[in-house]
Amino acid sequence: MTYRPPTPSRRRSRLTRRGRLALLLGALVAVAVAVTLPLLLTRDEPAVEEPRAFLVPEGWRAGQVYTAVDRALGLPAGTARKAATAPATALPLPAAAGGNPEGYLFPATYPVLDATTPEGLLRFMVDTAGKRFGAARIAEGARAHGMSVYETVIAASIVQAEADNPEDMSKVARVVHNRLARGMALQMDSTLNYALGRSTVDTTLEDTRLRSPYNTYEHKGLPPTPIGNPGDQAMDAVIRPADGDWLYFVTVTPGDTRFTADYAAHQVNVAEFNANRGAEKG
Repeated sequence: MTYRPPTPSRRRSRLTRRGRLALLLGALVAVAVAVTLPLLLTRDEPAVEEPRAFLVPEGWRAGQVYTAVDRALGLPAGTARKAATAPATALPLPAAAGGNPEGYLFPATYPVLDATTPEGLLRFMVDTAGKRFGAARIAEGARAHGMSVYETVIAASIVQAEADNPEDMSKVARVVHNRLARGMALQMDSTLNYALGRSTVDTTLEDTRLRSPYNTYEHKGLPPTPIGNPGDQAMDAVIRPADGDWLYFVTVTPGDTRFTADYAAHQVNVAEFNANRGAEKG
């Protein structure tokens, strides 16, 4: 028979009133921490602001860009225009620009936040233009045509405004080069429109008598500044124009731009253009 030692009697441990109170308080604290901690973490995490897209279309003039910047940033009208030439803004423009941002507010889509300032946004555009126009191919292309980079930007702004579609840009650029090479006045309606602060395809004889350095009917050579902000395609067209002897062009109807080196043929095209415009207005 195997000997088994006697089993000691078991006593149930009991909490005192103070112990029960302490345990209850501990449980309550644990629950409170479990509930509060996620709330604290949620409240402390900063909200990530999604940037808004701000588009500058190709060919927009500086005035159009300024107006759009004011609207996008919720600023009083005229704020961006003042910022563009304020000494404190110090836009990184080339010396040839003389402090005028026209032509260097590069057309692109830019991110805008609540904290974005007009100075910062305009500087971003000019920085972008500086990088695009500062490319070696642009400088080399400009030299090949006896132009400075700034003159190339001026020519590209005219091409941007005059071409009916991107496919015609290189042909319009060739007309610009051909007329400059022959010492002919450019006679571009787009430069008159810039001087008059308008945009139209109708130019009167009185318009061509306008006293302005942007009147390329009266003044030979390029205008003193760009007349808008050209994009990459217009710049490429100026440094790599199409081959041709054209001196004249007119967009008879949308999608139908006719180029010619013969003035008589050009007059026939212009007459067709005028007839089409008369029919539209009538």
